Amino acid sequence: MGGLVEAGRSAFRRALERVGRGWSKMQERRPLSYDLLESDDSYLVVFDAPGVRGEDLNVTFLDHTVEVTLDRFRDFYDGYELLFPGRGVSLSGTAELPADANVTPQGANATLARNGTLHVEIPKSDAARDVTVVEEDAADDDPADDPN
Repeated sequence: MGGLVEAGRSAFRRALERVGRGWSKMQERRPLSYDLLESDDSYLVVFDAPGVRGEDLNVTFLDHTVEVTLDRFRDFYDGYELLFPGRGVSLSGTAELPADANVTPQGANATLARNGTLHVEIPKSDAARDVTVVEEDAADDDPADDPN
């Protein structure tokens, strides 16, 4: 009887892993969520980018489109086994700025916030340059901003 129970557990774990990997692949095919905001001086695109480090993402601006690609990694925990690998690790997304927006990447910046969002600010101007990514330090946190 013990062998039958163990075989059932093993089959359940394999099925759970297959479902998790399928969910992960579906997540990787879905574009990153984002908000697009506008002020008098610039546009701000806020992408969801949970679990990523600054060196593992790329921000590109071309023809009124902000494109983000990121690779994140699963942490390993001593004493735990991964049963359901449901989070996608290679994610991407694009945000289209309005067609009449007069913008170039001159002065643009990207900030990876500790709350798992990527803020890409593109000023309204006529010059051009690459977009750099800056990762917030723990010292940059304001305790008043913490909702908990």
